[in-house]
Order: sequence, then C-alpha cells, then structure tokens
Amino acid sequence: MDARERLREIIAQPGLSVWPGAYDALSARLIEQAGFDAMVAGGYAAIGSMMAEGDLGQSNVRDYASHYERICNAVEIPVYVDADTGFGGLHNIRQMIRAFENAGVAGVFFSDQVFPNRCGYLPGKEVVTTEQMLARVESALDARRDESMVIIARTDVYAIEGLDAAIERCQRFLATGVDAAKPQGVDELEEIRRVVSEIPCPHIGTLSQAAGAPKVTLAQLDAVGVSAVTLPSATLFSAAAAVRRLLEAVRRDGSLENIGDSLMPLPDYYELVRLHEAVEREERLDKQAQALATSS
Repeated sequence: MDARERLREIIAQPGLSVWPGAYDALSARLIEQAGFDAMVAGGYAAIGSMMAEGDLGQSNVRDYASHYERICNAVEIPVYVDADTGFGGLHNIRQMIRAFENAGVAGVFFSDQVFPNRCGYLPGKEVVTTEQMLARVESALDARRDESMVIIARTDVYAIEGLDAAIERCQRFLATGVDAAKPQGVDELEEIRRVVSEIPCPHIGTLSQAAGAPKVTLAQLDAVGVSAVTLPSATLFSAAAAVRRLLEAVRRDGSLENIGDSLMPLPDYYELVRLHEAVEREERLDKQAQALATSS
C-alpha cells in the first residue's frame, strides 16, 4: 500500500488520527520516528521556515513543490499538504496538482480565498464566489493523474459570513466529487459537532498555534466524530522556542558547559539522519565497483 492509499485508509478508519506538522525534512523524520500515522505540511510553517516571514501568500507553487518534495523524500508515512488557493487561476491549479503529485504528496487541500492567499487565522481575508471555487475544484480533479491522491476543498467564508454559509459551501463543493470539504476557523466544540453532522464527509480538524490557545481537546474531537486533526505549527513553535533558549543561555553564560541537556545526543542524531545506513551503502557500492574493476 502506497502513502496515498494509506492516507485514505487512515481517514476512513474509526477514531481520531493526529497529524503533527512538518516544517522541513528533519521535523518530518522526527514525526515519523515518534510513531504518528501521517503528517501535515502547511503553508504557515513553510513560509516561517523557508523565509522567516508570516504567511501572507508570498511564495509560489515551485517553492512549495520543492519544499514538500524534500519532506516526502524523508519519510514513508503520508504527507498531507497546504496548496493555498491553488496559486492562481484554473491553469495554475492544474500545474499545482501535477507538481505536488510529482513531489510525492499523499493529499492536498486548497481554499476559496482570493489570490494571493493569507493564513486562515489572520484578518483581511476575502473569498471568491462559490461558482469560482467550484471551478477550482473541478480543475484540480481534472488534473489529478493518481486517483488515490486525496483532494480536499476548504472554505474560509466562516470568518466573513458565519457557519451556515461555510456549511452550505462545503456541501456544494462535495457535489463535484472532491474527497472532502472543510470550513476553516471552526474551533468551538458545538460548531464542530454541526460540521461533522451536516457535511457528509470525513472532517479534518485543525489545532493551530495561529489560532491561540486550543478551545477543544483531542478527546473531545474524537468524541464528536472528527476523523483527523492537524497540528500544523506546534513543532515549528517548539523548535523556535528551543533554539532561542539555547542561544540565550550561551550568550548569558559565555559557555557551552550548561547546554548539554538541551541537545540531542550525537548517536540519536546520527540515527535520525540515517548516517550509518548511508555509510554502509557507500561502502557496499565501493566494494561492488572495486570487484567489477578487478574482474574486467
């Protein structure tokens, strides 16, 4: 079973699946090593890690595809990714789907915001008409070559027109045959319960640091029937905080003596980056080459 088929299986199975966020290949490897079934790679974390900037839609499909490809190449578990608005018009959405397929992503979601996209938790969002978003979804489905790749349509209309409008849009998105549809920014338990009840598809929730303190627990999401929940920025915020603490300690103390407990042990790091596998492979290939050279 490949990663895309596995993602579909995870979404369909009973119970809540938790997908932490990868902001680069190393964090992706840590997520896999920790035993999670899948992960998300979001635009908020991508822009933060690639550009040290807030997510205001300032990147492009090629940068994202390259970023996601590195993440996918680092792991075996499914990677579910953020495609902003699709990066332009219908032809751009087609190119996005093809580029992300080639990158190895297992699933993709994109929104009905106007282009350029901005983080769904930031003010100033605008959305296109329902008809325009339906055309975006149709373009994505038409471009998909591997039917196993999951495509999810997201609406950001909740922050502008409220929950009823968001549910209605999601229901209309599903008529295209898209794999799922979700409203962005629905963080209250009772509203999540309505979403699960009234949008006839698996619900992929989001618990983001960009939204502030979580208003629901994982247990509550599981109890109301949420299929999966992404934690798109927790690892990024954790890593930034850890690096800051280490640098502050070195600057304050003028010494490296007290930072040992803050560092991953060297053997653990080499296991994480699979150094020994690479060295063994290098030695094996050198021996094979030597044998071929001496036998000819």
